[in-house]
Amino acid sequence: MFARVFASELSGPALPGPALPCGVLTGVLTAALALGAPAVLAKGGGGRAPAGPPPVVESSVLTSMPVKELTVFKDGHAFVFHESEMPTETTGDVVIDTLPTPVIGTFWAYSADPAARLRAVVAGTRRIKADRNALTTPDFIAANIGAEVFITDETGTYAATIVGLPQCKPDDADGGTPPGPAGVKPPQPGNLVLLRVQEGVKAAPIERISRVTFRDDPKLTLSEEEERKLLTMKLDWDGKPAAKSAKVGMYYLQRGVRWIPSYRVEIDGAGKAKVKLQATLINELVDLDDATAHLVIGVPSFYFKDTIDPIALQQTIAQLSQYFGQPGQSGQMQQYAFSNALMTQARARQSEYRAPDSTETSAIELDDPEITSASRNEDLFIFTVAHVSLRKGERMVVPVAEFDLTYEDVFSLEVPFSPPAEVQCNANPQQVAELARLLQQPKVMHRIRLANKSAYPLTTAPALILREGRLLAQSLMTYAPVGGAADLDLTTAVDISVAKSEQETKRTPQAERWGDNMYARFDLGGKLTLTNRRQSSARIEVTRYILGVADTADHEGVVAQTNMMEDPQLKTGGYPLWWHWYNWPYWWHRFNGVGRVQWKFELKPGESVELAYAWHYFWN
Repeated sequence: MFARVFASELSGPALPGPALPCGVLTGVLTAALALGAPAVLAKGGGGRAPAGPPPVVESSVLTSMPVKELTVFKDGHAFVFHESEMPTETTGDVVIDTLPTPVIGTFWAYSADPAARLRAVVAGTRRIKADRNALTTPDFIAANIGAEVFITDETGTYAATIVGLPQCKPDDADGGTPPGPAGVKPPQPGNLVLLRVQEGVKAAPIERISRVTFRDDPKLTLSEEEERKLLTMKLDWDGKPAAKSAKVGMYYLQRGVRWIPSYRVEIDGAGKAKVKLQATLINELVDLDDATAHLVIGVPSFYFKDTIDPIALQQTIAQLSQYFGQPGQSGQMQQYAFSNALMTQARARQSEYRAPDSTETSAIELDDPEITSASRNEDLFIFTVAHVSLRKGERMVVPVAEFDLTYEDVFSLEVPFSPPAEVQCNANPQQVAELARLLQQPKVMHRIRLANKSAYPLTTAPALILREGRLLAQSLMTYAPVGGAADLDLTTAVDISVAKSEQETKRTPQAERWGDNMYARFDLGGKLTLTNRRQSSARIEVTRYILGVADTADHEGVVAQTNMMEDPQLKTGGYPLWWHWYNWPYWWHRFNGVGRVQWKFELKPGESVELAYAWHYFWN
């Protein structure tokens, strides 16, 4: 009965009142043991034996878990998958010398061994025992305990046997409990060596020993303990003896591996193009040995990508190179331009197309990387590269795909809108010069339009354009799905000349009333004259933006009003630079906007065309 009451009091809440003196408490515990309550004391109130400091990890069971597969995204994140047969320590657990820095909520570990169940994964500081080469006199003394030697110091040379090196406990050195697992740190060596001489055991300061001569060949390595951050996978062997190894794995999402695509486009001048895609792999995460890499085209959503999982035991992410920068960071914008974003600046004409209905040297000799498959996974497209061996800090270029496309030459003229005269009058000299550059004679751009009839989407990437082995240009490939199209800029078409003229055609004072204010209407007209001096016909596409309301256009021009916040051409920065020079009044968008006029036509050699258009705007 006393045992049952005593057990209840140990497991229940503490009773009020003064604490029992140590001697009284000892007597109570002794009585409890005599009455049959040893189980209570052995398990304690929580039902589990008190946990002592974790055992020292032998270096023989400490190893890194190799990467089996990884899925690499263009923004620098990688979904890493480790799995291997790993050695176990004496407790039956697996200790891994790999501590990832995953995005929160993406770290998952498992046991693939049918005899062992994963109970928990612990990240913390552990003591490890590892061998290292002896390099100094104290190292050789510590490595050769029990050896017979000749010691030379300031008193002379004498024969001795090395007995040992006294070590002090951590609390002997600083009087406190040091940080670390369970408050334990490796013992700290002293500055004395115990030597057995003819007279007895002598304690000699190590710093006074100038030379040690061994009778026999000495040991060249010594075992030492050090603290290291490790990952421990605690396994439950269901009461059976633990095996010497267990098959375990883990996977997580972490920033540190990125792939950058690039294209080589060889055109023949007759509408045929051979396109090659290659990937530059940048590894700043972990060594890869014969791993399988999945290269992803698409826009994944990583909601917590800026939050690190606590399993990492780190407050900050390791510093990565500029290739992993986010937009907005200094010098990062061009690098990030090829990320998973689908280039919101892509030209509106892409929406007119619809999809059809239907290594670097390694320590181990391995197979060369090769593309094994290309497939779609939901909204992502994946290229699979097998046999990737890439050490941390290395880069690798891998051919990914090669296919034939058709293209057509397109000559594009885009004329931006300019501020009304009332705004220009208030410009300072520097702003006037900026406007002059804006309003200078427009140029026609020669482009090729690739029709993507391949099995792969085209992704945002730099593109090298060649003809007959000669470089024509470097351009930017924009995203194009299967069945879509992408435009690549070649050069300014100097053989197609452009002349622009505009003038005010009518002014109507007090044309509109809004509230107590009257607004004047300004009517304007313009002409764009294009002349083809090439030896062949040219497909021309002309887009003219105007500030105000577009009224008419000849030659079957298409007139429309745009949304400045949604139109791809106007969305870059929201507004043109000069827009912020003027404090636009509240009524501006009530009467005015941005108009767009578009023409598409064929222009034969030697011919000219005059495109006329008209628009108006209101002013107070």
